[in-house]
Amino acid sequence: MKKVFKIIGYTLVGILAIVAAGVIYMQYAFPNVDAAPAITIKKTPEMVVRGEYLANHVAVCIDCHSSRDWSLFAGPLKPGTHGQGGDRFDQTMGFPGVFYAKNITPDKETGIGSWTDGEIYRAITAGVNKDGDPIFPMMPYNAYSQMSEQDIYSIIAYLRTLKPIKNEVPKSDPDFPFNLILRTLPGAPNVKAEPVLNDQVSRGKYLVTVAACVDCHTPQESDEKMKFAGGAEFNLPFGTIRSANITPDKETGIGSWTEDAFVNRFKMHLDPEVANRKLEPTDFNSIMPWNMYAGMKEEDLKAIYQYLRTLEPQKNKVVKFTPAPAKS
Repeated sequence: MKKVFKIIGYTLVGILAIVAAGVIYMQYAFPNVDAAPAITIKKTPEMVVRGEYLANHVAVCIDCHSSRDWSLFAGPLKPGTHGQGGDRFDQTMGFPGVFYAKNITPDKETGIGSWTDGEIYRAITAGVNKDGDPIFPMMPYNAYSQMSEQDIYSIIAYLRTLKPIKNEVPKSDPDFPFNLILRTLPGAPNVKAEPVLNDQVSRGKYLVTVAACVDCHTPQESDEKMKFAGGAEFNLPFGTIRSANITPDKETGIGSWTEDAFVNRFKMHLDPEVANRKLEPTDFNSIMPWNMYAGMKEEDLKAIYQYLRTLEPQKNKVVKFTPAPAKS
């Protein structure tokens, strides 16, 4: 019997040794990304303007990296918080750990003021920070990596112009075993040369891609054909909201929408009465930053509409809101 226990003990020690070796390997072998490129961006006024447009109204980097006022519909940005980071995303919202949006202002101690242009470029396109640690893919770096190089440079040029804000953001803390899985996600960026945007549909596809619309408008754990069919769930204190079906299905999507109706759905949020609508804590709200997307150029919204019309219609009726149970 002693011999049996000894064999079991040796087996357990062997298993633990293999697991420990695997964990150590994951920690040091990943993320498997190249060093940050040695680039210096010569920013021009035109680049800063383009970067401001992309960061605020298309890729909406500033949305996640600022504080939002959730007492108003769609959580417009709080003045004076642009880029300071600090928003928390945790298990109560369905995340595998606790994650924080980082400070992306040029503050040298708590922001990205000490980062090189190449390190910012690598973060945007490959999903690792200055130290090479992985960034949770809520920042859709796989989508951002498909921007043209010039557009990425323009965003970096714009970020350098933000007002530095001293705001120390806590480190993210992914749960086990996702902390190991997370390290395997970053990879070589998929940066394109300047894309050929010679018609509305190609420009619309580019904008939809770099805006990562598919991430929110696709059901979790669905197959490829359900892209853009809506239904992704977001659990929030006031209830569960679900993304809209934006395929051209006439019954459950946007197939019956006119181009003007689509554009106006965004532009209506430029109206102060709409943008500043006060809510009760239990009212329906939207995490989609309508106020930021409302600043998109009309021709770009039209291009997005024309591209979405080319998608395969998917019948998927979405219940957009389920209120949280009343507290007893």
